[in-house]
Amino acid sequence: MPECSYLGQIIAGIDEVGRGALCGPVVAAAVILPQTAWSVLAKSGVRDSKKLSSATRDRLAIEIQSLALEYQIAWADVAEIDTLNILQASLLAMQRAVNQLSIQPDVCLVDGKQSIPNLQVRQENLVKGDERSLTIAAASIVAKVWRDRLMVNLATDYPLYDLGTNKGYGTAKHLQALRLHGASSIHRQSFASYRCSRQKGN
Repeated sequence: MPECSYLGQIIAGIDEVGRGALCGPVVAAAVILPQTAWSVLAKSGVRDSKKLSSATRDRLAIEIQSLALEYQIAWADVAEIDTLNILQASLLAMQRAVNQLSIQPDVCLVDGKQSIPNLQVRQENLVKGDERSLTIAAASIVAKVWRDRLMVNLATDYPLYDLGTNKGYGTAKHLQALRLHGASSIHRQSFASYRCSRQKGN
């Protein structure tokens, strides 16, 4: 666990979710855990959010938030994704999450190989960080639960796209709805060519 290299320091885990979705924002979380919470959360099953059931993520998000010294959630919206591209929008969301922290971390452990630009904090990039770092895994869970709830709420306003089930990702039902009804205002227009290529394969 890379956290062990920073004993006695304040560590923030940073991760984002929603990069591959066809609609909705990309969401990032920054989580600062006390060292005393590491073993507790490891025993509770904190790991890469993609490998957990929805019910388990919900349970763990509550536990993470109750034990965290602080956590912040931030996002980049669809307009920013279309303007900047999804990578830069993801980095922007992560930067915002870190900048919103009232506790200044000594180091940020960031999922992936891309460094967060203009960050006034030391950072370490970890490829597959949500599998290697407890604090990054905790951030991935918090971000995933928050974004999933947002997409469920948006499903009420955009009932044609089955967002409550697919959370904005390109399932067959979602792609079929795009073919029949076109894109909504929360769909990423910059992903149009991706949608078309996926549709041709169906």
